[in-house]
Amino acid sequence: MATLILVRHGRTTANASGTLAGRTPGVRLDDLGREQATKAGERLAGVRLTSVVSSPLERCQETARALLAARPVADEQFPVPLHTDEAITECDYGAWQGRALKELASEPLWRTVQTQPSAATFPDGEAMLAMQARAVSAVRRHDAAISEAYGADAVWVAVSHGDIIKSILADALGMHLDLFQRLHVDPASISVIRYTESRPFVLATNTHDGDLTWLNPKAPASADTPDDVADDAAVGGGAGPGK
Repeated sequence: MATLILVRHGRTTANASGTLAGRTPGVRLDDLGREQATKAGERLAGVRLTSVVSSPLERCQETARALLAARPVADEQFPVPLHTDEAITECDYGAWQGRALKELASEPLWRTVQTQPSAATFPDGEAMLAMQARAVSAVRRHDAAISEAYGADAVWVAVSHGDIIKSILADALGMHLDLFQRLHVDPASISVIRYTESRPFVLATNTHDGDLTWLNPKAPASADTPDDVADDAAVGGGAGPGK
């Protein structure tokens, strides 16, 4: 199966003011957020991508466009397509949307969101379990389609939101949703999952710096290595991606 690069949108005006933006229209990257998105694009510039899939909200669309703007000029002959998918949009926070986080922290539901998110449903909004189910289903669907179209070495990007990415990472790690608050996903951070027939492999979480060209397809595995072993976890840790 393909390799998924998860990118959270850059910092927004709502993030900077401590407001839960949710699906509020018109929330855009601030100056720092645009710098963060540009840096993420520079990190991905050397990675051979097949496609970028983005949440439809403006902050993710801006981030996705920044990623594509950083592509090498030589790539313009074969541009990376940008798609939108509602299934990886922000959680529907319902009546919490648009409110200050410091105000929401006094709500009884806040403690449930922190300690037992699987039991949390936002008033007039979405259950966190439903949020995770739709997001995981979407990325696995895209991953399977990209693998079929481009091969198992394909690499693609999903640009989404903090809680969405945390829920996808939790699923890949085999963590119950109630533990997903142990994960941290900063604005414009990059996380990486490689799905295989046997299990997902989480290759990176919440990274801000570093070369990512090691994600590019490598030479085929040795003919002496059976297919059912190539996707297994290397006992002892393996040799790493190499050069």
